[in-house]
Amino acid sequence: MSEAAAQPLALTLGEPAGIGPDLTIQLWRRRTELKLPAFYLIGDPEFIANRARLLGVNISLKTVTPTQANETFARALPVVPLDGNSVTAQPGKPDASSAPAAIASIRRAVSDVLAGTAAAIITNPVAKNVLYRSGFAEPGHTEFLARLVQEATGETLRPVMMLWSPELAVVPVTIHLPLKDVVAGLTVELVTETGRIAARDLTARFGISRPRVAVAGLNPHAGEEGALGEEDRTIVAPAVKQLQAEGIDAVGPLPADTLFHERARATYDVALCMYHDQALIPIKTLAFDHAVNVTLGLPFVRTSPDHGTAFDIAGKGTADPSSLVAALTLAARLSATAPALVPAK
Repeated sequence: MSEAAAQPLALTLGEPAGIGPDLTIQLWRRRTELKLPAFYLIGDPEFIANRARLLGVNISLKTVTPTQANETFARALPVVPLDGNSVTAQPGKPDASSAPAAIASIRRAVSDVLAGTAAAIITNPVAKNVLYRSGFAEPGHTEFLARLVQEATGETLRPVMMLWSPELAVVPVTIHLPLKDVVAGLTVELVTETGRIAARDLTARFGISRPRVAVAGLNPHAGEEGALGEEDRTIVAPAVKQLQAEGIDAVGPLPADTLFHERARATYDVALCMYHDQALIPIKTLAFDHAVNVTLGLPFVRTSPDHGTAFDIAGKGTADPSSLVAALTLAARLSATAPALVPAK
């Protein structure tokens, strides 16, 4: 095992009023049963202790540094405190402490993984509307991570979101855009770069020597040779040809309505999709409870459960931990395979 993979995993607090703290407490209690890799939580120890009491859970906590997390994990939940960020949010009720704590936790996790004291980052879900109200300028987690890496290293990155499960892996080329804006945001360069990063990281992280990339068409039936829209001929097809010219095993544009059945999925390793729902509907249908959000294009591993903050059930102890278990397990696996990557140029 590599030196980086021997380090513990850094788990962020996420939105403190959501289910992230509940799931973290639940997973540490079940760490032996679930055979979880060692991790530490970056958060407010007093807040976590209070949440555990609210859940009726008897849990041991210990304030640590990242280097102490491995030796602590077997007997207590290791918590790396947030400097000057106490948390007062109640379940389902974000308050003024929510955004600063969530942001500080992400910052510390990136600092730790870049310093080599964490093997990878797993992010608990955040509430974007809460972050935006605090002045948060990035569209989401993924873009914020890229900015933090740029601040620390000077490297300009284009992170790529992949939703992964054993059944299916998908990459949306455009993500949080209104459907009416997708065509304007879609370019040959964007499709090509996204496919390039996906193929590179599937090799470097997942150990797939020559990843098979299926590229979905934008329009119904991949445009029907222009009868149902020109974008597949003018944007998607040229991008596929460019990827092929670079030695990437890419095919497309393919009609999205026949891309996700079982026989079709056996023919590729990742589906490159043109917009958010084209990618997320099939994977959430097939793997709703255990799909993992993986950020490609970063110099470290970052995974996240594929669900939100679930304010309505926070503090009730009923949240399903399956996706966070999968995120932790996958982060450990990927960081052991390739602990460090040079950001894509």
